[in-house]
Amino acid sequence: MSGHYEAPIREPLILGNKTYHNITEDIARPIENKAGKLWWFAFYIALVAFIYGVGCIAYTVGTGIGVWGLNRTINWGWDITNFVWWVGIGHAGTLISAVLLLFRQKWRLSINRSAEAMTIFAVVQAAMFPCIHMGRIWLAYFVFPITNQFGTLWPNFNSPLLWDVFAISTYFSVSVVFWYIGLIPDFAMIRDRAVKPVTKKIYTILSFGWGGKAKHWQRFEEVSLVLAGLATPLVFSVHTIVSFDFATSVIKGWHSTVYPPYFVAGAIFSGFAMVQTLLSVVRKVCHLEDYITQKHIEYMNIVIVVTGGMVTVAYITEFFIGWYSGSRYEDFTYFSVGAATGPYWWAFWLLILCNVLIPASLWIKKLRRNFLWTFIVSIVINIGMWFERFDIIVINLSRDYLPSAWTMFQPSFVDVGIFIGTIGFFSVLYLLYARTFPVIAQAELKTIIKTSSEGYKKHHLENEHH
Repeated sequence: MSGHYEAPIREPLILGNKTYHNITEDIARPIENKAGKLWWFAFYIALVAFIYGVGCIAYTVGTGIGVWGLNRTINWGWDITNFVWWVGIGHAGTLISAVLLLFRQKWRLSINRSAEAMTIFAVVQAAMFPCIHMGRIWLAYFVFPITNQFGTLWPNFNSPLLWDVFAISTYFSVSVVFWYIGLIPDFAMIRDRAVKPVTKKIYTILSFGWGGKAKHWQRFEEVSLVLAGLATPLVFSVHTIVSFDFATSVIKGWHSTVYPPYFVAGAIFSGFAMVQTLLSVVRKVCHLEDYITQKHIEYMNIVIVVTGGMVTVAYITEFFIGWYSGSRYEDFTYFSVGAATGPYWWAFWLLILCNVLIPASLWIKKLRRNFLWTFIVSIVINIGMWFERFDIIVINLSRDYLPSAWTMFQPSFVDVGIFIGTIGFFSVLYLLYARTFPVIAQAELKTIIKTSSEGYKKHHLENEHH
């Protein structure tokens, strides 16, 4: 009669009649086997994009920021858009791992590893933009308050740009530790299966002498819990501080108290969409259909619907307050009639289409559980979130208080090249990661095989009938 507290109608999270050994085999397969043609094809494309981006960055650093499309009025443009976009994408990983761990959600186990890796790679991309935006990248250490080196010259502690440095570096370091600790049992699994001495040696070093003893697991779970507790406030603080870059200024349309919660919701929205995009690919390429199921995709889509709703409410608020204030200048902000009909109307309507209208289709259960549609929507959302950041920056700055300073922004090929380069770099890192590290936390996944696998559910139901 055991197990009556759990509803038998819950869908299994692990499909197929898997044993512990099957899980090990499935997760280790992409690492132990040779990479397929598809992987190499994707890798070469990503590599070419990355190398092109490196060239554009070198050109920027060598020549100066003048090679970008910035001008006297629009002194923030494409690059800061990308910065905020990448930081936003880096939000889902820690959220999936930390917050869902604290809420004891079992469905996170198949997806947390990819999401954490994505966080780290996205933050790396984001960190590059403020550095190259400085123009003199070799002076980047000026943003750190190194007490005695500067004499009387201290960074401005009131500046949100300095808070950014702290927030992002803290977020990055905590994410790396969180991700790595989760990987230790999996490294030990590969270590024990390794045939080549070199592979064995590498994974022995990486696994820190993990032996799977009860004491090891106890410490592992304690550390995971402590780190999850530390990482949860970080999820909220990091994007709040990124929003302060705008909200603490006195530029019309930016100077807004709704920015922090709205940016956090938007970040989770775009981050989850990126996880969906990556999981759809990994699921197919690594043949993990039994572990990343319709149920996982549906749960993720529910989070997207909720955060998308928050973002929509923020848009309506911005529009209403701008109109209600009666200020002439508010007519030129990114959420106003002026934006919808002005020279950047296409960016405005793309934002509405990609962030509000198309994701609304996920309210329909059939579409929410459809893999192909989810994949398309996830890409659309990320395009929409990119345009949201672009609109906030460019539309607000393009109409200054003086009509004589009104101007348009045109990205140069260098702007576009650097962005393509970061996407390439991100993809290269992700593809290499999928070949060398277990994409799914197999050790943790095995903890739910008793309660959440298809074989178990069948067995359980038969016993109920008898």
